[in-house]
Amino acid sequence: MAQFVDWDLAAATAGALGKSGPRASYEEATEVVADLRRLTEEAAGHVSDYTGLRSQVDHPPVRIVDRRDWAAVNVAGLREVVTPLITRLSGDKEPGALTDAIGSRLTGVQAGSVLAYLSGRVLGQYEVFSTDPGQLLLVAPNIVEIERKLGAEPRDFRLWVCLHEVTHRTQFTSVPWMRAHFLGEVQSFVDASQTGTEHLTDRLRRAVATLSDAIREPDSRASVLDLVQTPGQRAVLDRLTALMTLLEGHAEFVMDGVGPEVIPTVEQIRARFNRRREAGNPLEKAMRKLLGIDVKMRQYAEGRKFVHGVVERVGMAGFNKIFSSPLTLPRLEELGDPDAWVARVHGPGGGSGPLLTQG
Repeated sequence: MAQFVDWDLAAATAGALGKSGPRASYEEATEVVADLRRLTEEAAGHVSDYTGLRSQVDHPPVRIVDRRDWAAVNVAGLREVVTPLITRLSGDKEPGALTDAIGSRLTGVQAGSVLAYLSGRVLGQYEVFSTDPGQLLLVAPNIVEIERKLGAEPRDFRLWVCLHEVTHRTQFTSVPWMRAHFLGEVQSFVDASQTGTEHLTDRLRRAVATLSDAIREPDSRASVLDLVQTPGQRAVLDRLTALMTLLEGHAEFVMDGVGPEVIPTVEQIRARFNRRREAGNPLEKAMRKLLGIDVKMRQYAEGRKFVHGVVERVGMAGFNKIFSSPLTLPRLEELGDPDAWVARVHGPGGGSGPLLTQG
């Protein structure tokens, strides 16, 4: 069976190309790790109290990682998910051993280049691919680097980041079906590719190559999403977009709701962080488009507005009915119309009616 990516080479490439972190002594680094672990626990209490959500499954403790470790975890996660899908979907194409080896190594280098780029920018992540129910990662060098560039008070900035990432962990551990639903949608996205005329592995390799090339040639205006979508995938992508917008917006809503009570400098942090988000050199702007980061940034704002609108209408307990089942998740068109979601899920009474169970 053809191998899509040389995963070991991808991890090695990401480690070799990733930038080194900010300068810190051993004592400083040790203190940062201990601080992030402590603040993660503090954030968990705040998030639980604010949202009313409680973890229903056991989860591993937070992992404080460097850039190389973050890339390695994501390589492992991608390998866990992509390999079975490629194996199942590429049965009709068996390239020769030499072609397969060259292709997988090239894709490995390209994938590693993309992960190296991202490893210097991600502050935290709830990674759901490699383990069940997932694991919370905080990238210590990036958190320290950004807090220094923003001139933020370290304790405040670190807790602010933890509030966002712990909210994601809470979403997946307080809603036991969430991970399986998310992975099922990812599989549906890949399944829909079978209706395309171009083979899945060819399209994915071309997408990875486009991302890798953009790191060297930022003038490209293509989007990786344009390369991998078939008509069938667009319907799945709408559902995934709605889900991710909800999860990101919910995390933003929680971090800003809790923040003023426990982070004295939260307004200053938010203002400076938003300015930094909106800025960027031409390379970063091109990569944002290619990697869908621009879409993710819009998800923060649109999702937060939706969550705020629902909570304003039916309260936090009423909002939490959104996690009752996949059928109560918002549809893409409802994200801009909280009243539509409230009417569908709570009934015309806006919270007083029965919870509907049909989509």
